[in-house]
Amino acid sequence: MNKKSQQGKLAENIACELLESHQLKLLQKNYHCRYGEIDLVMQDEETLVFVEVRFRKSAQFGGAVESIDQKKQNKIRTTAQHYLQKHNSKHNARFDVITLSSLEDKNKINWIKYAFE
Repeated sequence: MNKKSQQGKLAENIACELLESHQLKLLQKNYHCRYGEIDLVMQDEETLVFVEVRFRKSAQFGGAVESIDQKKQNKIRTTAQHYLQKHNSKHNARFDVITLSSLEDKNKINWIKYAFE
């Protein structure tokens, strides 16, 4: 696994720990289908939360939030629809984004609820 992949996995683990500390329950990491991937699928009471995790050490080439353009949002939505159909889920759903600008400093985490609205 290359350094970028290792950093991505670490960022996902940090994000998952943050969400679990807020009483969200992990249902699945790295859900894949032919439409794309969702980093974390969590449950927040009766709501399924599809989470995109982004790590950017520097904003030199654009920040983490800006990297989730409309095309990426559409891929995530389509992948989430696939997940809901596959699991025959009737839950409400929302899309959150967690950005990290450091893997060491927990104060550099930004959790955006309802990010695609």
